Amino acid sequence: MSSHREAPEIAKDPVADSTDVYAFVSPDQPDTVTLIANYVPLEGPDGGPNFYEFGDDVLYEIHVDNDGDGLADVTYQFRFTNQVTNPNTFLYNTGPIRSLTDPSWNRRQTYSVTRVDSSGTSQAIASGVPCPPCNIGPLSTPEYPDLVDAAMTRIGPRTRVFAGQRAEGFYVDLGAIFDLGDLRPFEQAHTTFGLKDTGLGKMAKGVNSTAGVNVHSIAIQVPINQLTANSSRPKSVTDPAAVIGVWTTASRQKVRMFENSPGVNFNSGPFVQVSRLGNPLFNEVIVPMAAKDYWNSQAPAGDSQFASHVASPELAALLPVLYPGVFPNLAARVKSGAPRADLLAILLTGIPTGVVPGFQNFTGTTQADMLRLNVAIPPTTSHASNLGLIGGDPAGFPNGRRVFDDVATIEVRAIAGATLPLVEKSFHPDAAAGAVSMGLTSGPTDQSARGSEAYLHEFPYLGTPHSGFAAHVQAS
Repeated sequence: MSSHREAPEIAKDPVADSTDVYAFVSPDQPDTVTLIANYVPLEGPDGGPNFYEFGDDVLYEIHVDNDGDGLADVTYQFRFTNQVTNPNTFLYNTGPIRSLTDPSWNRRQTYSVTRVDSSGTSQAIASGVPCPPCNIGPLSTPEYPDLVDAAMTRIGPRTRVFAGQRAEGFYVDLGAIFDLGDLRPFEQAHTTFGLKDTGLGKMAKGVNSTAGVNVHSIAIQVPINQLTANSSRPKSVTDPAAVIGVWTTASRQKVRMFENSPGVNFNSGPFVQVSRLGNPLFNEVIVPMAAKDYWNSQAPAGDSQFASHVASPELAALLPVLYPGVFPNLAARVKSGAPRADLLAILLTGIPTGVVPGFQNFTGTTQADMLRLNVAIPPTTSHASNLGLIGGDPAGFPNGRRVFDDVATIEVRAIAGATLPLVEKSFHPDAAAGAVSMGLTSGPTDQSARGSEAYLHEFPYLGTPHSGFAAHVQAS
């Protein structure tokens, strides 16, 4: 749900559909930042014989803005190439894949990495970098972690990349949210539209709709001083140069020509952006359906055109209607028509100094949907909260985004009014605003709470993808 199938057109083009983007100071290499962009939503692990891969006709980019104008100052571009080694078999592999050069692996991908600076100057920094295969099962990929290790590639001093399949790290109860916000832990308070007790929600935990599925991830870890405006490593949280904005995009060439020969086509012309993602849930929950595909085509610098939907989010008006009597203070606040300054700051400008003691991720007055990361805030290496800043952990969302942050709960609570007192001291959030939840938990250290995400403590942080052979066993 962070950005899975979030717009009508991109839902038809999964290899170009960005699902999640993460940006955080690397806990195991704190002088670096890790940037991760996920694509290809809701991959069934057992999806053979044509297993999932990146699009070889898609330009994937991770962008960094370090001067607050909503335009990229540093961009990492990724282009993928396919190779079929045996044209006479229908199989993805004809035997166990024991290395990235194993001749039994029939369809493989490599990629190039290019760095583009603010002047538009491009520098090729890697080519022919191998992706690992998908995690098929114990016969086809018997030592899968070894294949992943071999695919993690150093491309410069303290710089490494990885591109390939990973376990889906985003957790959310999609079935409850899109059943008119019928959150399972609060179902009994949802008395609208003639709802009766279904027996499925009372005292129930949420259901993780993304359990047991995979994604394709592009991850790059780079020194902090390669991303900041003054090429330094800021040490003060209040230093404006400490804050960077991050988002990801996918683009396709303007023209696709189909030949008479089946399956043969050519692409030409300039690249046109078809997908983007900064803050989780922005396009999914904030932008109206009629504007979602248009939003995907825009640069963050133009996001003031969507600010009215942030200032008066539809979900904030719906919650008091869907849960009568549960959100009376929010209902009164919505009725007043006053814009939500807290949400405008969290999602479009960053939080200025003085709002949250010891914290800021303000990038200036330009309204732009980006993850905003203060690189001077050290990573939390013990007792991290998956509720990020509202859980007392400034190293988490909305200070960038870590793979385990419970962004769905954080943002729904914010929309419900939990963050309004930061800018309106007289507002008292409804009790439900601080309790509303997906009914799901996950975290970086508690093994029992990690569920199917199985996060790693080191690069690339997202867990080993679910095996096709064990797919339904793992998801059950």
